[in-house]
Amino acid sequence: MGDLPGSVLFACTNNAIRSPMAEGILKHLLGSRVYVDSVGVRAGEIDAFAVAVMDEIGIDISRHRSKSFADLEDTSYDLIVSLSPEAQHKAVEMTRTMAADVEFWKTLDPSFVHGNRETRLKVYREVRDELLARIKLRFDAMVGPAV
Repeated sequence: MGDLPGSVLFACTNNAIRSPMAEGILKHLLGSRVYVDSVGVRAGEIDAFAVAVMDEIGIDISRHRSKSFADLEDTSYDLIVSLSPEAQHKAVEMTRTMAADVEFWKTLDPSFVHGNRETRLKVYREVRDELLARIKLRFDAMVGPAV
């Protein structure tokens, strides 16, 4: 907790599910008060299940353009939140050339879950809801209306 960071970067493996979800949630909650971006160790394509479950809570991430750490135009962030072990290593490397706090929020990659559409959507919803809860907890004093 504490002061609101001026800029937050969410990082995961492919910038296709977890980090775009987290970016969308924080932008929805605090987007006018903090710069929010997301990145992956590798750039992938936005995941259709991620788009669907975010749409369920009124957040549109369908136009998200996936990017890797190498694609970042701005490399100055106050806070980097890593959502996968690979991203954590990259985030720590970034702190060699910039002053940033780094937090690791181990988050399940729902793309590894197999099953029918409903089974998979259930897991994506769980990841979305976990990210929403963690973001609200982390930025508690700063968050406005509930999602």
